[in-house]
Amino acid sequence: GPPRISDKVIHRQSVRLGRTIKLLCPVEGDPPPLTMWMKDGRTIHSGWTRFRILQQGLKIKEVESEDAGTYICKATNGFGSTNVNYTLIVIDDASSGKDSQVPEGSNGEYEDHSGKQWARPRFTQPAKMRRRVIARPVGSSIRLKCVASGNPRPDITWLKDNKPLTPQEIGENKKKKWTLNLKNLKPEDSGKYTCRVFNKVGEINATYKVEVIQRTRSKPILTGTHPVNTTVDYGGTTSFQCKVRSDVKPVIQWLKRVEYGTESKYNSTIDVGGQKFVVLPTGEVWSRPDGSYLNKLMITRAKEEDAGMYICLGANTMGYSFRSAFLTVLPDPKPPSAPVPPSSASSLPWPVIIGIPAGAVFIFGTILLWLCQSKKKPCSPPAAAPAHRPPPRDRICVSQLPDKDCISSINYEEYVAQQQHLLSQGPALAPAMASKMYPKIYTDIHTHTHSHVEGKVHQHQHIQYQC
Repeated sequence: GPPRISDKVIHRQSVRLGRTIKLLCPVEGDPPPLTMWMKDGRTIHSGWTRFRILQQGLKIKEVESEDAGTYICKATNGFGSTNVNYTLIVIDDASSGKDSQVPEGSNGEYEDHSGKQWARPRFTQPAKMRRRVIARPVGSSIRLKCVASGNPRPDITWLKDNKPLTPQEIGENKKKKWTLNLKNLKPEDSGKYTCRVFNKVGEINATYKVEVIQRTRSKPILTGTHPVNTTVDYGGTTSFQCKVRSDVKPVIQWLKRVEYGTESKYNSTIDVGGQKFVVLPTGEVWSRPDGSYLNKLMITRAKEEDAGMYICLGANTMGYSFRSAFLTVLPDPKPPSAPVPPSSASSLPWPVIIGIPAGAVFIFGTILLWLCQSKKKPCSPPAAAPAHRPPPRDRICVSQLPDKDCISSINYEEYVAQQQHLLSQGPALAPAMASKMYPKIYTDIHTHTHSHVEGKVHQHQHIQYQC
């Protein structure tokens, strides 16, 4: 079921300034609930340095006046949630006498004559009050905020080193009484500034430490060890940082050394220490409480050309200082494969690819046919009738010296019958033609048998003769 409160809760808690207090959250449930804490509607997280969320509750160390307010422990599981509420009062010894003089209602809360519940003062803009130590150079300005609310409406007084400031120092504008403006700072303006906010119910206060830095009329100084040599993976992200101390806000610039011979790649370069550098785009310069200034250079998707020397340069009207560091970019573990050069054939259009071999075959076939036609007469008697002439497609003539060999696919019986027919018509031949007839015939018979995968068997008989 939903979480439920397992023990008695004292909703009103009080603690003295500077002490430690623990607010319990006695809840149970099945399944066990998850808890979170809120103060005045704001979630408490790990950034609240003096607050620690424990399994049993909330622990607040070194309680300050602004810790007063409403705290809620919210316990939640899958079936619902429940809240445990607390009202925390911070007792300041200086105002404890006032608290005892305020009447208390029967319900334990303070009420005015109209029946409206009284409330202690509380700061409404705590995020703008986190930086309590502030350093500024001579001649600059600063604003200290102590905006607060409460019922009755609280009042505020400003003190410097525990002495009240005059109305002229605070300002006459009532609407701006919650903010102390210090303009054209002088060295004697350094000190502790305290705002005391109070009403009939209680009082809270906050103290700022202001340090006015005298101008030294010197160039900036790079403090610390940054920037430092850095190594980054190919395609990774890294950064350089630079901390500069200056009596006035400096200009912080990042430079990258230009390798020798590559100056033409850049529109403009500057000379630092006899070497050429290119100016890189940089981000905002941050002012730190100790009076120094910080700037970072981000390098994303690191490539090989990002490697090299980098310089942080801090400058003001009195001069400049710089410090260098090197960036190493590890090689790409997966270098891109070299592109395969396109073949000459693939670069030609397909009509040419088809046309060249076809043309070559056609020319070769024409030459071969012409050779065979020109060699027909020596291969067989010219007077042979067309019916007895072997088909042209079955004859291949090969040039031989001094005689000519002809291979025919006709069988031996057909050849003998052909020769007899030719000899019987010898007298009818012209004398010139008869003189080329030879009485003797040489033959060579070969028989070849071919077996195919399909199971077929082909037998070929080749007869070679010389005429």
